[in-house]
Amino acid sequence: MPIPDLIASLGKDPKQSLRVAHVRVIQAQEASYGIPGRPLPAPLDRYLTGKGIRLYTHQVEALEALRSGENLIITTPTASGKTLAFNLPIFEALHDRPMATALYLYPTKALANDQLKAIRDLEEGTGIAAQGAIYDGDTPSSRRPLIRERSRVILSNPYELHQVLPWHHRWERFFRNLNYVIIDEAHRYRGVFGSHMAYLIRRLRRIARHYGAEPQFILSTATIANPLEFGRNLTGHDYHHVSQDGSPRGSKHFVLYNPFYNGVNGRSVHRETEDLLLACLTHGLQTLCFTVSRRMAELIALWAHEDLARKGRDPAQVTAYRAGYLPEERRAIEDRLKSGLIKGLTSTNALEVGIDIGGLDAVLISGFPGTIISTWQQAGRAGRRGKDSAAFLVAFQDLLDQYFMRHPETFFGSPHEHAIVDLANPYIVSGHLLCAASELPVQPERDRPLWPGELEAPIRSLSDAHLLRTTPHGVVYCGRGRAAEAVKLDSISSETFRMTCNGTLLETMDRAQAFREAHEGAVVLHRGETYLVKEMDLDTRRIRVERADVDYYTDALKAVDLRVVREISRREGNGFTLSLGDVEVTEQFTGYRIMKYDSLIGFEPLNLPPLKFGTRAFWFTLSPDLAYAITAAGFDLAGTLHGAEHAIIGVAPFHVLCDRRDLGGVSTPSHPDTEGPAIFVYDGYEGGIGLAEKAFELMDRIASMAHEAVHDCRCEAGCPACIYSPKCGNDNTPLDKGGTVYLLAALAQSGGVGVSNMKEK
Repeated sequence: MPIPDLIASLGKDPKQSLRVAHVRVIQAQEASYGIPGRPLPAPLDRYLTGKGIRLYTHQVEALEALRSGENLIITTPTASGKTLAFNLPIFEALHDRPMATALYLYPTKALANDQLKAIRDLEEGTGIAAQGAIYDGDTPSSRRPLIRERSRVILSNPYELHQVLPWHHRWERFFRNLNYVIIDEAHRYRGVFGSHMAYLIRRLRRIARHYGAEPQFILSTATIANPLEFGRNLTGHDYHHVSQDGSPRGSKHFVLYNPFYNGVNGRSVHRETEDLLLACLTHGLQTLCFTVSRRMAELIALWAHEDLARKGRDPAQVTAYRAGYLPEERRAIEDRLKSGLIKGLTSTNALEVGIDIGGLDAVLISGFPGTIISTWQQAGRAGRRGKDSAAFLVAFQDLLDQYFMRHPETFFGSPHEHAIVDLANPYIVSGHLLCAASELPVQPERDRPLWPGELEAPIRSLSDAHLLRTTPHGVVYCGRGRAAEAVKLDSISSETFRMTCNGTLLETMDRAQAFREAHEGAVVLHRGETYLVKEMDLDTRRIRVERADVDYYTDALKAVDLRVVREISRREGNGFTLSLGDVEVTEQFTGYRIMKYDSLIGFEPLNLPPLKFGTRAFWFTLSPDLAYAITAAGFDLAGTLHGAEHAIIGVAPFHVLCDRRDLGGVSTPSHPDTEGPAIFVYDGYEGGIGLAEKAFELMDRIASMAHEAVHDCRCEAGCPACIYSPKCGNDNTPLDKGGTVYLLAALAQSGGVGVSNMKEK
């Protein structure tokens, strides 16, 4: 058996055995089948019989929940048959109700294109008229009226829906008969995007209700810690949760592989990944390797070619795959992979979900991809159709990577990641209120059940700004231009910077992201390719970049000043106070480092205006006794606070689904608003997006994990695996690891920041 043989060979190799931190064997599972309470319509029953398909228990549970009128959230694993679980009841509705329609929303066009094949297969196999079609920015204008008039199943994305809703009168037939709204990969709608999506869905529900429809919602998502809370915040509905997987699966050997087992590593992690790729190929395993960038996908494939050629083996069995290839090139690679001609494929996360590439034997994940969700989705690419498989997580020298190597029980434990959808950001609320008023007059008494929070205050504010006007029919939009054009679903700021290369638009970003990542001289990574920023025009908000194959990267440095505006909640602990409240942040980008690997090769100053914004934060205030104890023990107080700030921000994304760059921090031995030593952690978005609130709620877990991460790290004075931050604006100085361990122990002691041990004030 090649997979156990591979694992055994790693254990016998003197070098690789030290790097195998943990092997978890996830046992095979037999299929568990169910029978619907009443038979499916004859065309669907014949289709399933003809395909030899028996329904799994979770598919039957989903069918019965939707039949009973419930909304559904399904969190079974990758390749468990989730798509069929919601397509069957939808096609049953299309069969039973000749005018019924369904709207499928996908986060990417690739996913929509792939799922359209499943819709058309069902339509052709059953004869049930769906006229399935994609309606997005690529749909020719000549086809759009026909889709609106005839299609009963439409696949689209949030960006297109945002543009469609103001023209809802053209969609009256579709919206009047809307029975189902399906939101696939729903966990992607979190943070800023999730907050926008929550209001977009409420605008959709408002339009549907205007035409007399109350569609049921189906959310398909990866496993998260708070599925019912997430679904309720995203759509305003309660859900029936389907989580028990009845599909069969083979066994999976999941290996945590740590090139930094001794705290250092003399070789590139990417070279170590290539070693594992060759080992998998040697054991006859068809393998997919996920990398952090296009460049690394290409390099690992190139190194594999060279090593295979030196050993007299066929280099063509390994190739790279990335979004920059032409569509026909990508399809050819996918076909060769499915046919078995390609044995090894290196890719970015472009292949994480959506595209059918068959069942592989092994997956290599080079670097923790940021969430447990993404890790399992990537690992799920191997072992489909009940085959045995292997998955490797190759650790970088980052805090969470190394924490998982030392604490595998946490990695393999119950879900900890909370998907946050914040409904209170005033800028997002105001933007979508303007959009809603441009679509239908807003009537507070009628619309209040659909709208989170109060309506009257933002209506008054926007009316005072001459953007809304009260009429006998309700409140209407009266601003200049289309409201939908002013509201960007992936940002909060109305200031949009456009990044172009040779006149071609690459992406847009808000001012904060532009200052942080796209200042003059910055190396920018876009879809895996590297670019060099040649010019940033602050007046026109244009950023001009050029393609550049450079072997260095840049890090912007900033000074942060923070002022407490309002304390909302407070909890008292032993020697400290934990607070939550509103703050005003001023960020001043002062310069940027030029780095090659971990070495500083240059520094350039920046002359950018300060960024000032209001947001939400949580903060620790140390008592005089605790501060004295830290210094009396010989630790540097400033370095202690700074290290604890980094550690808390470093582990927070494991509990609150976000990127560590979504959080900012400030620590100081003496802050004027707290009158003592303090650590602040704030949402990096104007108005906040709910991260600080959820972290405040989960602080007992966050502080405990931060303490373990720093305490267990084998370094002496701090390193990237514990208290160094790759995005530190102060160049990781000062830092005191010993003091950080001391302080985090105090915060985490006996659940010291847990709700049960604190008083609300």
